[in-house]
Amino acid sequence: MRALTRLASATVLTCLSTLVWAQKGETVRIAFIDPLSGSFANVGQNQLKSWQFVADRLSGAKNEAGVKFEMVGFDNKASPQESLNALKAAIDQGFRYVVQGNGSGAALAISDAVSKHNERNPGKEVVFLNYAAVDPALTNEKCSFWHFRLDADTSMKMEALTSFMKDQPQVKKVYLINQNYSHGQQVAKYFKEGFARKRPDAQVVGEDLHPLGQVKDFSPYVAKIKQSGADTVVTGNWGQDMTLLVKAINDAGLKVSIYAYYATVSGTPTALASGSADKDVSQIGVAHSNFTGDLGKLRSEFKAKFNDDFYTFQTYSGIALLSAGMAKAKSTDPVKVASAMSGLRFKSYNGEVEMRKLDHQLQQTLYISKWTKATPKNPYSEENTGYNFDVVKQIEPYVASTPTSCQMKRP
Repeated sequence: MRALTRLASATVLTCLSTLVWAQKGETVRIAFIDPLSGSFANVGQNQLKSWQFVADRLSGAKNEAGVKFEMVGFDNKASPQESLNALKAAIDQGFRYVVQGNGSGAALAISDAVSKHNERNPGKEVVFLNYAAVDPALTNEKCSFWHFRLDADTSMKMEALTSFMKDQPQVKKVYLINQNYSHGQQVAKYFKEGFARKRPDAQVVGEDLHPLGQVKDFSPYVAKIKQSGADTVVTGNWGQDMTLLVKAINDAGLKVSIYAYYATVSGTPTALASGSADKDVSQIGVAHSNFTGDLGKLRSEFKAKFNDDFYTFQTYSGIALLSAGMAKAKSTDPVKVASAMSGLRFKSYNGEVEMRKLDHQLQQTLYISKWTKATPKNPYSEENTGYNFDVVKQIEPYVASTPTSCQMKRP
């Protein structure tokens, strides 16, 4: 009888052990939903490669959960409606994890659709990692338990940027130019609020919102900037809309300081380096050009393999978050993993970070970096231009953090 009891106990322990570590060796498939064709194809293709590269590099024994990550691309053509079509296709193919970042309009659509899907389909839940859509609404009034933001939102970036500009007396007249959708509108809103509070001696002398991905020639906008007498341009533009804006500024010979979100994104460094390369350009973001250590090695390996730049550092945070969440949950089940990731502290490329439980906004260090010539100390060359974005100010997580109005419903 005792032998049978011991045997039964051993069997239970073996089964429990198998269940606890059931995720080891599993393949976790992740759907990448972003533009792979159209005006922003070069950005989406770079970022899909970035996700795949990091997923491969941090798979199996290289992550604490022991899982293999596999990324598959779905083209959303930078459209909210196409994003919903891509999400449905991914879910129909059995994907339980999705990532997206290019366009807050698309992110808002995906987040809402994922929440509704999960409510209607218990047992088939999906988790959404947002790596670059920065509309604050996603972690405030439109927050969702199933949505996790890896980038800093615009309230965080603009609080940091306007605090920095407070100590830049040469900035007196600012012109805002942004894409006409939720992201660009929020960049303008949060900048004006912060700048008016911190620089009452300066002024916003003009503002434009232009169609997303449709402007082929920014010279009429640049003419308005020149006419306004602005000494500074602030923009959240990305992809083609940033590259062509810089080109038009070059062509007009306009001498202005530029404060940007996405000056390292595909095509823009090359535009910055053309003409007079010694431009006064600063960037606010969660990274800079000159990381050393493992991330520096990763960037070098990526460049050697693809002759392209690794600039979407949030991909690293995304895989690190999933790995830590799955290890904590001892499962790859989306419900258990989402619960484990909520409030989780984990190590990413920029030190220890926290996925804030209140709203699922990652709390992390921000950097203001400046376009500058590469040096032996900081040798990275963005798009082989001989220039990079070097840190001029580091903002610690507790300083970069902003409050949230999120009232999250948890399962």
